[in-house]
Amino acid sequence: MKVAIANDHRGHKAIEEIRAIISQLGFTCVDLSTQNEQATDYPDSAFIAAKAVTDKEADRAILVCGTGIGMCIAANKVKGIRAALCYDELAAGLSRQHNDANVLCLSGDLIGSTMLRKIVEAFLTTDFINGRHLRRVKKIQAIEEGNDPRQITSDQ
Repeated sequence: MKVAIANDHRGHKAIEEIRAIISQLGFTCVDLSTQNEQATDYPDSAFIAAKAVTDKEADRAILVCGTGIGMCIAANKVKGIRAALCYDELAAGLSRQHNDANVLCLSGDLIGSTMLRKIVEAFLTTDFINGRHLRRVKKIQAIEEGNDPRQITSDQ
């Protein structure tokens, strides 16, 4: 699996740890991160990593800013992205199982190293379980296309 990573200045320290975790898990890192703590704008970083996913240059992406909120909002504006802001491994796993999230957004300021590892591992090693959740993902896609999600009634 190829995992794109990107950050703003407040996510620099965490992205260093994430790069190592991706490697330790045996995945390929598509490094779009900033290389220092010089001020950058999180929407720029979110866009390039989200586009890497939608352009199939990466299978998933991990984004880090101060709280993760800005990255999540920006990434979700890119068609085809289902970004999830997670503060623990349960949310990260469920974002994959139930929502087929393809982008993980994290806080560089609020999550310590131990929890960061747990969250990243859960996100990268958990599969989408389909079933009734597929219908819900299709409804999200319908909304993205400007359609009424209530028209989707089948899991197929």
